[in-house]
Amino acid sequence: MMILRSSASSPFVRKVRIAIRVLGLENEVEETPVALDDPSDTLRTQNPLGKIPALILEDGTCYYDSRVIVEYLDSLAGGDRLIPRESKARFDALRLQALCDGMFDASVLMVYEGRYRPPEMRVAAWIERQADKVARGLAAREAAPPGIDPTPHVGQITLACVLGYRDLRFGLDWRNDHPRLHAWHDRFASQVPAFAATKAEP
Repeated sequence: MMILRSSASSPFVRKVRIAIRVLGLENEVEETPVALDDPSDTLRTQNPLGKIPALILEDGTCYYDSRVIVEYLDSLAGGDRLIPRESKARFDALRLQALCDGMFDASVLMVYEGRYRPPEMRVAAWIERQADKVARGLAAREAAPPGIDPTPHVGQITLACVLGYRDLRFGLDWRNDHPRLHAWHDRFASQVPAFAATKAEP
């Protein structure tokens, strides 16, 4: 059985957890929580970067990051499900994933700035820079929300996870200014049971 090193609150992990469920691979992956602040956690030997998610195969091979893991899982399930084979559809899905991964990165950096840096050492300009990345990403998707495929592709899954992470860590701040994304999020949640099944509590 494969092992997913995980944390329920990580948006990158949530992307992988949704992929596992959408692909019907729940019985092939065991989730093992990570203690990220514990230097003795074996994650650091499994993934030299010490980051999650990390997927450990039965032969000990470790795949990371979420993009590589999702592509591996998609190939394991036969391919052309989460990552389309057809060129335009493939790059549309990967492009949306890249945008949303960047929004993940910026959001997580904002959280870490507040969690690990004393108030007197926080850099307002740095926080604003990250917030601007998220704001531009949300505006771009508000202007052109994606569809929702019967089997959602990796870009759609990642966008849903971004919006879920904003809810988890930043309240409902994005919803009033992005009504089309708000509606898209709620439609995704109703059509993809794995989204509700992987929701983290504050």
